[in-house]
Amino acid sequence: MDQETLEAMVAMTIAAGTLADTMGITIVSASAAEVVATMPVAGNIQPFGLLHGGASCVLAETIGSLGAALHAGPGRVVVGIEISATHHRGARDGEVTAVARLAHGGRTLASYDIVISDAGGHRVCTSRLTCLIRDGVPGAGR
Repeated sequence: MDQETLEAMVAMTIAAGTLADTMGITIVSASAAEVVATMPVAGNIQPFGLLHGGASCVLAETIGSLGAALHAGPGRVVVGIEISATHHRGARDGEVTAVARLAHGGRTLASYDIVISDAGGHRVCTSRLTCLIRDGVPGAGR
């Protein structure tokens, strides 16, 4: 994939008005094999002051979906069809880093294993995302 297409896909993922933008997700690096991103804990907490488990799922789905889109290539659409998450420990401050690695990259499905760690390198969450890959443009034919 050329650099211009890669940059356009990353920009679309974190564009103004998206949930990723609202939550402060930053893409550090991206390829079909691995996507790395960060997210601040502040603003993404639950009432007890810990990183919200749903925020971890949003981070995981954001970068896993980006990886799947890069795997699928231009002209194809990906949609998350299953996500699971195990929350290992809480994060109270700083930022978390997520790394999504391709577990399976097929013609119609792509699965990513995602590990989210705190600033100290401790695993906060382990997630798995499976995306369906289809030909076409989102919203076409409605």
